[in-house]
Amino acid sequence: MGDLGEESAVIEPEKTTRWEQEQAKKKSVLQEQIQQEILREMDREHFVSDEEIWDVIQMRVLKTGQEIYLSIEEKQELIRRIFNSLRKLDVLQEILEDEEITEIMVNGHEHIFVEKEGRLMRYPSQFSSRRKLEDVVQQIVGKMNRMVNEANPIVDVRLEDGSRVNAVLPPVALNGPILTIRKFPAEPITMDKLILIGSVTEVAAAFLQSLVRAGFNIFISGGTGSGKTTFLNALSNAIPKEERVITIEDSAELQIQGIENLVKLEARNANLEGKNAVTIRDLIKSALRMRPDRIILGEVRDAAACELLSAMNTGHDGSLSTGHAGSPGDMLNRLETLVLMGMDIPLEAVRSQIASAIDIVVQLGRLRDKSRRVLEVDEVLDVRDGRIRLNPIYTFQEKGEDESGRIMGQLIWSGNEIQNQGKLQLAGIAVDYREVGECS
Repeated sequence: MGDLGEESAVIEPEKTTRWEQEQAKKKSVLQEQIQQEILREMDREHFVSDEEIWDVIQMRVLKTGQEIYLSIEEKQELIRRIFNSLRKLDVLQEILEDEEITEIMVNGHEHIFVEKEGRLMRYPSQFSSRRKLEDVVQQIVGKMNRMVNEANPIVDVRLEDGSRVNAVLPPVALNGPILTIRKFPAEPITMDKLILIGSVTEVAAAFLQSLVRAGFNIFISGGTGSGKTTFLNALSNAIPKEERVITIEDSAELQIQGIENLVKLEARNANLEGKNAVTIRDLIKSALRMRPDRIILGEVRDAAACELLSAMNTGHDGSLSTGHAGSPGDMLNRLETLVLMGMDIPLEAVRSQIASAIDIVVQLGRLRDKSRRVLEVDEVLDVRDGRIRLNPIYTFQEKGEDESGRIMGQLIWSGNEIQNQGKLQLAGIAVDYREVGECS
């Protein structure tokens, strides 16, 4: 893995000349003037459609020329920016429409950073004012019937396209409103695509898909940005289509495909009075009364681990979930801690519950070349000498870098086979470990 400086390096935009800076300033002033003129003239008692606003903006911009010379392309760009400011999410709109950008970080109105192709870079545009950024935050939050203000300065919501949004306002945020958006692809990434980009080998993918069909309880572990949700979505495509599946999430991100009998549940935070919260634990308890074949929990991060393990241990085989950890062993240790947060029972009993509930841990990681790979697949065996035993099935072995700096490696079969064969035998499924391809 790369060092901290390498991981957090930010690509700065190319420096502009003084003339370019002056032109950019003039365009910004012109944009603000046109926006204010249109707002003043708009009949606030009459609904104005997007098409009408666009026509008015286009007419005003095309008449400009005395204040500053603009090419046809620059005028079209100005029209779009003004429209986004009046009817959309201002500069944020153009970033959201860029499909190559996967994460957006707004640190106050003057500083915007984005993640593109796995690398952080400074975005060349900014909000015109702190007030404008605050308006955009309220617009996002208001659409989801949520509230954020000085009394309640932190909120988690999602956009209409499913993108996850976290907003933090002053006085908690010292450098102005902070907005962090995790985008998700419009088309869910399939296991075939993950194989194509080298995240997992074809045989290892087929092995895991066989375990899903056989009803193994699988836990996907990894650090932030390692692709846990993406991998869970891809793996869930192996669930038999006739089964009833219930998904439970803090903020809906899963994109389960092809399941007709699908129930999607989402937790709800408490209101300003601290009431009416619906927790993950509440949803799991309710889901158990909905006759699920499988329960998919987006992420385990609190004492809801108690209910998840209980569900896995009471006949809901084939359940899937994710969690933050650096290795399969660390993930099981973290689950111990989370369970102890919600139940006062001996540690030995907790470990026995975990070993009985979880069959497989898949470890994902983000390597120094920013690629996301499956690094390890372990079977969870039993508790011996006070520790949960793991049976490594596949491990990632690095083999250097190619000319472009991409890590070359191979997901190697350890030689160990699944020891707990019961579910495979009941499902009539045979797995092949041996024909392992190279991650290119």
